[in-house]
Amino acid sequence: MMAFGWNIKQVIVEHDASSNAYVQEVCQRLPQNGLIITEHPEEKTERGGDFDPGKEILHLLEYKGEFLKPCPGTKAYICCGYQILNIGTNCPLDCSYCILQSYFNQPHLRVFVNIRKELEHVLNYIDANPDRVFRIGTGEFTDSLALDPIMRWTDFLLPSFSQRKNVILELKTKTGAVNGLVSAPYRDRIVVSWSLNSPYIAAKEEKGAISIRKRLQKAQQLQSEGFVLGFHFDPLIPHSGWKAEYLRTIELLDRYIDPKGIIWISLGSLRFMPQLKQIIQKRHPKTEILNGEFIRGLDGKMRYFRPIRTELYHFIRENLEKWYSSLGLYLCMESDVVWHESMGWSPETSSGLRSYLDRRVKLVFG
Repeated sequence: MMAFGWNIKQVIVEHDASSNAYVQEVCQRLPQNGLIITEHPEEKTERGGDFDPGKEILHLLEYKGEFLKPCPGTKAYICCGYQILNIGTNCPLDCSYCILQSYFNQPHLRVFVNIRKELEHVLNYIDANPDRVFRIGTGEFTDSLALDPIMRWTDFLLPSFSQRKNVILELKTKTGAVNGLVSAPYRDRIVVSWSLNSPYIAAKEEKGAISIRKRLQKAQQLQSEGFVLGFHFDPLIPHSGWKAEYLRTIELLDRYIDPKGIIWISLGSLRFMPQLKQIIQKRHPKTEILNGEFIRGLDGKMRYFRPIRTELYHFIRENLEKWYSSLGLYLCMESDVVWHESMGWSPETSSGLRSYLDRRVKLVFG
């Protein structure tokens, strides 16, 4: 069945979630076939080159863990202190470089349907810490908006976060699924972000995502509706003609976006755990992303050699700042040395980067 642009062939509802009112609402929005009630969740499946991510199966279940958790950074690099609201795992898009291909060992588009009930605990925690700025996002383990036409996350997340003054909710996507945002009356404390790359990488390596031009046209639409925007150049990937290609993206930013309405832009380069290489080679045999020169970083991930990363960041930073000088640029998971070499300054520590981004929140939202 084609459901809101995605080829959902099957819906699995785990037994303990079958009576959840949210599940019933979701199923009413889907074509009424292929519904399965399972008594028990399936066993975990080991990742490997033949692993099937099950992107055509929507799997509705209750999550037993904490819904709010820190981004899985590492002490080896400067981390921004982001918090993840865990609404689900896996993604209907199929980007060749996606770390989710090796990060989770359970398949399907897994959506946690007890989020509406458990959200109260998250909000109580936020309210109990009024002097702390919470930067919270849903786009680390899944795309924030790809399944929104089915799940309608925006219906209950926007009013919950928009009314609180010590938090921002960032929704990160590569899609054009913005109708839920546009139809909602909430704008305050909400950041809508798009992952950006060169048009070449977007077309060749980001299967299922809309083009860079269409992403920025959707961003322009939301900016005209009063939303604050963010952008993430991550992962930056050197390829033939990469400077001209990334300049094309910056030129499109200039064409469609008012830079005064941007809260931040992050820069990060391709990095991945070694075991992901086999999966990429098997699932995306025509990819070019593994052609670079990599070294194992302090976090165990494969990264480009430092001079390559520095050149990437410096080039993007220099050209973005020619466009507008106050974009809230920052690096994702890099060292103090790389910050200085590519950005000309450094927050020095993770707490320094957190303070920098918290100041951006206060600057934009008050």
